[in-house]
Amino acid sequence: MKVNVINLDNKKAGDIELADEVFGLAPRADLLQRMVRYQLAARRVGTHKVKGVAEVSGTGQKPFKQKGTGRARQGQKRAPHQRGGGVAHGPVLRSHAQDLPKKVRKLALKTALSTKQAEGKLIVVDELKAKDVKTKVMAGKFKALGWASTLIVDSDEMEKNFALSARNLPMIDLLTSNGANVYDILRRDVLVLTKSAVESLEARLK
Repeated sequence: MKVNVINLDNKKAGDIELADEVFGLAPRADLLQRMVRYQLAARRVGTHKVKGVAEVSGTGQKPFKQKGTGRARQGQKRAPHQRGGGVAHGPVLRSHAQDLPKKVRKLALKTALSTKQAEGKLIVVDELKAKDVKTKVMAGKFKALGWASTLIVDSDEMEKNFALSARNLPMIDLLTSNGANVYDILRRDVLVLTKSAVESLEARLK
């Protein structure tokens, strides 16, 4: 499919042919949901931890004899029902990461790109460059373009002046094509790709 290419002044700068196998797939909400769960689960550190019976400080001796006291029998002070005892079935150090086949992850990314294209929220720009590091000027350009909640993806390395000008703007995310992922694409309303980012993504996903 052919789409228009614009520049940061919102003027047409040609057009580009997008590969249907990357940008023309049918929407699959189930794939996107699985991929987002996979990404968010991998971010969890899993460092929450409590002490079990074997880890709390205290003796293992019976607190009093089994019979003759009129009280309920007790085995040790470290038992979960005792004050200061260990926690039963509490959280331990573990990984929350899930398994997801590589083919499914690749298909989910193509589906996310295709969904933005189908919604008319995929914009291709010729290049992302700035003469000076001016956040206010860049904010004005983005406002004129209507980029309020936007993910901007460039090729392997983003131009320094542009990155410094745009990185502090709220609701604006900057990524290279290697870091493009389903979660970041879906959490922003508009997806902006440079021509070189399109080429890089197509080479990665075809």
